[in-house]
Amino acid sequence: MKAGGNAARETDWPDDLRGPVSALPDTSRILVALSGGLDSALLLHVVAACHSNVCALHVNHQLQPNHRQTEQFCRSLCERLAVPLLVKCVDVAVGETGSGGLEEAARTARYDVFRQVLGAGDLLLMAHHADDQVETVLFRLLRGTGVTGLAGMPESRPLGQGVLFRPWLAVSRDRLEQVARDASLSWVEDPSNTSLAFDRNYLRHAVLPGLKERWPGLLKRVEHSARACAESEALNHRLAKLQWQACSDSGRVRLSSIQALSPLEQRNLLRWWIHQRGWKMPALADWDQSLAELIQAGEDRAPEIRGTGFSLRRYRGHLYLVPHMDVPEESVGLCSGCPLHWGPWTLRLVPTADTPETQPPPIRVSTRQGGERLRFEEAGHSRSLKTWLQEQGVPPWERALLPLVYHETPGGSELIAAGDLWCSEQYSGSAPATGWRLIVERDCD
Repeated sequence: MKAGGNAARETDWPDDLRGPVSALPDTSRILVALSGGLDSALLLHVVAACHSNVCALHVNHQLQPNHRQTEQFCRSLCERLAVPLLVKCVDVAVGETGSGGLEEAARTARYDVFRQVLGAGDLLLMAHHADDQVETVLFRLLRGTGVTGLAGMPESRPLGQGVLFRPWLAVSRDRLEQVARDASLSWVEDPSNTSLAFDRNYLRHAVLPGLKERWPGLLKRVEHSARACAESEALNHRLAKLQWQACSDSGRVRLSSIQALSPLEQRNLLRWWIHQRGWKMPALADWDQSLAELIQAGEDRAPEIRGTGFSLRRYRGHLYLVPHMDVPEESVGLCSGCPLHWGPWTLRLVPTADTPETQPPPIRVSTRQGGERLRFEEAGHSRSLKTWLQEQGVPPWERALLPLVYHETPGGSELIAAGDLWCSEQYSGSAPATGWRLIVERDCD
């Protein structure tokens, strides 16, 4: 390709490319995701001509034989445009890429960098175009996705502390190439873009050309369908929010309330709930049957639906979304000034204001081993911890993770706290008798 010169003036670029870029929302910093390819190189030129607070971000996956040359091209381009460049190298474990393959692993690594780099108020621009949108919709359709996936890529969405924005989703790839060639821009071709071993490349080179020839208005048709799916998904979310207000109870879902909904509404509510917690819907062959078994099972049963990183469980008339988490297998000492993270709990041992400079008491934290008893008053009778937790309505899976805090004494161990549910007066209140305060906090869901 021919080498480009300095950044063009804003008026040098056609309205269909310049308009969406000029109309960006106000932001403290604009970052352009720069791969070195035609699309992102052209986007950087246009953005640099329209805005002054611009920075480029290049993620080097180190997968292609020309990755060093590509990085150097990005450096040279940004130098010519007088745009600061941030380069991040990532390691993609080839051969350990999971079910999504190398494409998905590289994308995950790239977006992890985006989340790390974006600060509050930052806007990250990506050069996705109308052809990319069609590829995305077809790709998700072939994977059996629902309305959410068929809505395609949104023009904007939160990412990390900032916002991801795609200004050119309505512009075709042919149009971008025409403008780039007319402006004599230079770019770097990714060798992997021609390999039909990758699903998106297969769609791009083997499927889309024939579809576009048969249906010349394909890009617009898919755009309209994706927009309709996005609107349908927005209505689904709106309905779920309203039904959540009627069905939720302290972060749980009342079984009696969700049982009154239709199966379609039940799935929609649970899908929204799972998405709100940051997880993906479990891939089940028969959602209706699995959901019916979960909701209609007898009280003596403990059904669950397992997803990636969480489970959907029921207990005493409620549904719970339970994250999968690990806690130490052995007991752990709790020291002053060293917070202990234990599943969703954080434990701290802090001195009171009038505590003399003495060593903190020996404190140990562990999970239930069986037979534990707690004493609410120093001279009172002890009670079975197991029975007390049942009376408090603590779900079984939470009892197994609950951090139990012990004060080690020459004569044995004294239970002084059970998670954030109870703490001995010796270590709580405004003036703990020991001069040390035990603080146990649970992370908000």
